[in-house]
Amino acid sequence: MISQLFKASERGKADFGWLKANYSFSFANYFNPKNIQFGMLRVLNDDTIAAGMGFGTHPHNNMEIITIPLEGALMHRDSMGNEGIIQNGEIQVMSAGSGIEHSEFNASKTEQLKLLQLWVFSEKNNVTPRYDQKSFDIEGQTNSFVTIVSPEDKNDGNALWVHQQTFFSLGIFEADKKIDYKINIPENGLYLFLIEGEIEINDQILNAKDAIGMTEFSEFTFISKQKSKILLVEVPMK
Repeated sequence: MISQLFKASERGKADFGWLKANYSFSFANYFNPKNIQFGMLRVLNDDTIAAGMGFGTHPHNNMEIITIPLEGALMHRDSMGNEGIIQNGEIQVMSAGSGIEHSEFNASKTEQLKLLQLWVFSEKNNVTPRYDQKSFDIEGQTNSFVTIVSPEDKNDGNALWVHQQTFFSLGIFEADKKIDYKINIPENGLYLFLIEGEIEINDQILNAKDAIGMTEFSEFTFISKQKSKILLVEVPMK
């Protein structure tokens, strides 16, 4: 196994008043030539958006965009006619494909919104854009990973799907649990992002918002040192 630790304190940061952003990879005005992407994972933004604020209509293409609200609710509108609210506990996917425009706003006029947004390069260019969202009971499946996103050709109907050989999993683990994970596709790498808590992996301690990238392995084990919430992103490396 080859692994690299990414500390939360080393992420790019931006404070626009209404938006406080943390960038795991080069994005907007933050550029780190040593940290452009992890395989096909291009963006992992950890955003806090003030009440009633958000991103006006803007375009995307040929990206698989996954949004995970952590606190509050997100209001979505797009050029396909989709409009709705994505709550904490729900996951949103958008295949931008040949081109789409959308806006994203904090649905609350009084409370802040916290979310993760991830972009993965599509394996097929210029497909017909599509949108979907789904609720997942992560709390009700404590101490196990729940697959929230999978490739279209490997989807069992329980997860959302995208145009890429990627698997997203979320899990909440109680303290002092030993957890194993086996990779789905041998050539893929894995990016583990610790949303909350503290874990030990490969003799390294990760705290909240730390991450670790791993390649050239088939399975790994970690120990939750305290109650922890974890996002796994398995992606092709090329």
